[in-house]
Amino acid sequence: MEKDRIFIADSLRAGWSLRKIAAELGRPASTISREVRRNSHPRSGDYCPYAAHDRAMARLPRPKAGKIAQNPELRDYIQRKLEIRWSPEQIVHSLKRDFPDRPEVRVAHETIYLALYVQGRGELRRKTHKRAQTRQPRYRDPMAMISDRPAEVEERAVPGHWEGDLIIGKNSGSAIATLVERTTRFTMLVHLPDDHGAVTVGAALAHTIQRLPAHLRRSLTWDQGSEMGKHRSFTMSTDMPVYFCGPASPWQRGSNENTNGLLRQYFPKSTDLSKYSAETLEMVAHELNTRPRKTLDWDTPTQRMASLLSWAAPVVRSGLCVSRRVPFRGCSGEHSRPG
Repeated sequence: MEKDRIFIADSLRAGWSLRKIAAELGRPASTISREVRRNSHPRSGDYCPYAAHDRAMARLPRPKAGKIAQNPELRDYIQRKLEIRWSPEQIVHSLKRDFPDRPEVRVAHETIYLALYVQGRGELRRKTHKRAQTRQPRYRDPMAMISDRPAEVEERAVPGHWEGDLIIGKNSGSAIATLVERTTRFTMLVHLPDDHGAVTVGAALAHTIQRLPAHLRRSLTWDQGSEMGKHRSFTMSTDMPVYFCGPASPWQRGSNENTNGLLRQYFPKSTDLSKYSAETLEMVAHELNTRPRKTLDWDTPTQRMASLLSWAAPVVRSGLCVSRRVPFRGCSGEHSRPG
C-alpha cells in the first residue's frame, strides 16, 4: 500500500483527478478520496506518502491475541503440521482425533487461516524459500494478495469466488486454463490453442467469466505466474478483483489444485495440450461437474451451480453456464473421450 501512496502523491502533484488516479490503481474513486482526506497533513492539507502511511498505520487498532496465540501447546501443534505442509482442514481433523476430550485445543480451519494471513499477528508462519518482501514486484500493476481477500472467501459461504491456474503441456509449449468455483467446485476449462501469454490468457479468461451472471463474478485467486500480467485489464473488463497467492504456495488454491490433479486423468503430463478442441474441454468439464462429491454431501457441482442459477431457468452443461436465453457455443451434442 505504501507504493500506492507514492503513486497517489506523484499523481496529485501532476494535477491528476482523484477519479483518474483511482482508475490507474484499479480502485474505487471513493477509496482514493477517503485516503487523501484522512491522511493528508491536518493543517497544510499536503499529501505526503510516507507521512500518510504512518498516519494510516497509527490508526489501525491493536489486535488482541487470538486463541492460537494464547495456547502455546495448540500453536506448536499447528505449527509442526504446517511445517510438513498440512492444510488447515487436515490439522483441524487431526486435532479432533488426537485430543477428543480437550475442547480448549479445538479450532476451526478458518481460525488457522486468520492466524496465517488475515490478522497479521505472527501467530503462525509458513516456511517459504524466500521471504516475500525481498522479492521484486512480479507485475507492473500492483497486486492484491490473498491476505486482502474478504473473509467470506475463506468460509466458502458466498458463491462467486473462483480459483484459477494453468495446466501446462509438453515442453511448456501449450496450456489449458482452469477455473474452479470455491463453493460449488464447479469447473470451467478455457481453451488456449495458440499461446498462453499474458494477453491471450487475460482475454480468454475475461471472455469466459463474462458469461456468468454478476452475482457469480466476485473474485479470482491465482498464483504469481507471468500469464496473469494483464490482471488489471481483466479486472476492468469483468469488475472482478484478482487476488494472488504467496510464492510457491499452491495449497492456497486448494480446490483448483485438486481439480488440476483430476484433469491429469484426461490430459497427462508431457502431452501437447493444443491438440484438444474446445468441444473436448467442454466434455471433460461436464464429466467432472457431474461427479458426486463427498465435500458437497454427494451432490454434484452441476447440481449446486444449477441451484444458484434457478432465477434464470438455466441448464448447466459442461464447463460453461448455459442459459436458455443466451445459448453458448459447443454445449450440446455428444463427444468422445479424448485420446
